[in-house]
Amino acid sequence: MRDDERGDAGVILDVVFDRGLLFLVLANTGDRPAHGVRVKFGERFSGAGGSKRIDRLALFRKLEFLAPRKSIEVFLDRSASYFARGEPTLLTTAVSWRTPEGERCRTTIVHDLEIYRDLGYIEREVPPSGRPA
Repeated sequence: MRDDERGDAGVILDVVFDRGLLFLVLANTGDRPAHGVRVKFGERFSGAGGSKRIDRLALFRKLEFLAPRKSIEVFLDRSASYFARGEPTLLTTAVSWRTPEGERCRTTIVHDLEIYRDLGYIEREVPPSGRPA
């Protein structure tokens, strides 16, 4: 495997903080498709009020195709709930994928969710879609 630095098929896992809600975003930032996308987390952690093991979601274990410039957003939790449960704040991810030619690529991304703990926000309801209106 090689670390992908060219950007032609770059897959990342990002964290988005939006008005007190935390989301994980799996994205292909490149101009080529990514195949066999896998995300392995260094930590076990739960979201959705503690009811769902996020690190075990099929999305992160079985994504066979991610189109160029496409992203998939997953609701993690309300930040207050996530922090109150003592979930890990340092998330280490190993993201791997294959190019259309079969070349294996990987990158390691570390997110420190602690940076969101002290941010102010206005409470909003989480609609059924998982995204604030």
